Amino acid sequence: MGRTSNARERLISSAGELWHARSYADVGVSEICEAAGVQKGSFYHFFASKRDLALAVIDDYWGRYSAQFLSPSIGADGPPLERITGLVERQVAFLAPAQEREGCLRGCPFGSLAMEMSTQDEVLRERLDRVFDDWARFFEMALADAVAAKDIPPVDVRKVARAMQAYLQGVFLLAKTKNDIAVIRDLGPQVVLLAGVAPQTAPRKRRAA
Repeated sequence: MGRTSNARERLISSAGELWHARSYADVGVSEICEAAGVQKGSFYHFFASKRDLALAVIDDYWGRYSAQFLSPSIGADGPPLERITGLVERQVAFLAPAQEREGCLRGCPFGSLAMEMSTQDEVLRERLDRVFDDWARFFEMALADAVAAKDIPPVDVRKVARAMQAYLQGVFLLAKTKNDIAVIRDLGPQVVLLAGVAPQTAPRKRRAA
């Protein structure tokens, strides 16, 4: 019985890494195939075009991001607003070692691709738009729980969820521009201010008399 090929998965992984590190326009099919160790002719067995590969990369990123970050934090049990700040903490814990290892902070792959391609390719724009809508629903769920628990006053959870998402995208962009994970660590928890509450902070130690 023949060995099952993982060429498709290697193409998706290599494309995602190369595009995230550089840009979609800067990296072509030939370079992706070389990085994945896949013949260029085999590429078209799996994908009709570079765009089709990009759609698969978006789906792969979204599946992993949902499973590794959103579901264990915002989708978990616990105080609703702490679930939101827990997402920030989880992402900082993931990004900090990568920045130390690579010397740069890459930022959000969805945001980077959206900024580059939303005016260039309508199909990719629509797929990324659905990702952001699905992402915002996690915030909506936590906010609805917070309203029900009377942790926050009644709010339009849909609007606040999208404001939170937009705020965090801005934080990631600023952190990438400054190449400083501290931007996310310091500003990320402030996202709950959009729900009408202040983030909890650790008490400061008193100076010795």
